[in-house]
Amino acid sequence: MKLNQLRYISEVAKRGLNISAAADAMYTSQPGVSKQIRLLEDELGVQIFARSGKHLTHITPAGRAILESADRILGEVQNIRSIAADFVDEQRGSLSIATTHTQARHALPPVVSQFRTRYPNVSLHIHQGTPMQIAEMAARGQVDFAIATEALELFEDLVMLPCYRWNRSVIVPEGHELAEVEPLTLEAIAEWPLVTYVFGFTGRSKLDEAFDARDLEPNVVFTATDSEVIKTYVRLGLGVGIIATMSFEPERDQGLLALDAGHLFEDSVTNIGFRRGAYLRGYMYEFMELFAPHLTTEVVERALQTRTKEEQEAFINELQPLIRQV
Repeated sequence: MKLNQLRYISEVAKRGLNISAAADAMYTSQPGVSKQIRLLEDELGVQIFARSGKHLTHITPAGRAILESADRILGEVQNIRSIAADFVDEQRGSLSIATTHTQARHALPPVVSQFRTRYPNVSLHIHQGTPMQIAEMAARGQVDFAIATEALELFEDLVMLPCYRWNRSVIVPEGHELAEVEPLTLEAIAEWPLVTYVFGFTGRSKLDEAFDARDLEPNVVFTATDSEVIKTYVRLGLGVGIIATMSFEPERDQGLLALDAGHLFEDSVTNIGFRRGAYLRGYMYEFMELFAPHLTTEVVERALQTRTKEEQEAFINELQPLIRQV
C-alpha cells in the first residue's frame, strides 16, 4: 500500500468518481490512476469502487470505510508537513478558506488585509461554494477553514467556533411604501413579493422560521446566493429584498434604502470550522483571532480539548457573551 494510492482513491471520491478529473487535479494520467486503484484493490482483496464497464458507478460499503481511514491518514501526513514547515519558517506557508459570497465580499476583506500585512509570505486561497460544500471541504481536509452561517454543525469531524452575530435589513427602492411603515412588521413585508437568499444560504432558515411563527406565507418570487444579485433585482422592481445588513453599502447602493429588520428575525451566527485533529500553524491561530477577537489561541486550544457533544455545547454557551454583533 502506497500513500499515492490513498491520494488517488480520495481524489476520485472527491471528484464524483470522475477518474479523468482526479488525474488532472493530481497532474498525472488517467490510466495511471486506474492502474493504481486496481493494484490497491487487489492487495486489499475488496473493491473500493463498483464499476459498470470502464466507468465507476458508486463507492462500495468497504470503500466508504477505507476512504474514511485514508482521509485520516492523509490528514496526518499533512499535519507532519505543517509541523515541519513551522520549524523551517513560521512566517511562510499557505492558508485556504472555503466560504460563501457574503463572507468573502463583506466580512473577510479587512481581515485579509491585516493578515497579509502581518504575513506577506503566506499565500491565501479563497474557495466559494454552498454551505454544505464548504463544510465538506473542511471536513475532508481540502481547506484549512470553513466560514459560513449554515451547515457546519452537520459535520461532527469539524471543530466549530462562533465568530459574530448578524441580522437582516429589508431593501427597497427610495420612495417605497414600506419605508413609511413604522414600526416595520412581518405582516407589512408579506404583502410584497420578496427577493432573498436561496434556502441554506446566509441564514435563510431564520427568515422562514420568523414567517412561519406568525402563520404568514411569504411570496418569494426570486432567490439568489449573492446579495449583489438580490439588490440588482430589487432595483428592477421585481420585489422587496431581504439581505444580511452587512451586505448593504450606502455609498455603493445609491437609489436603495435599507430598513432595519433586526427586531423581526432571530440573530444568525457565522462560524469558523476546521477539521478536528488538524495541525494549526501559528498564523492560522492569528487569522482566527483577527476574524473574531474572542477566538484567542487559549480559547481555540480549549475548544480542541472538548470531546463530547455536551462538552462542546457547554463551551459554546460560555462564549456567547463574547460574540460581537455586526
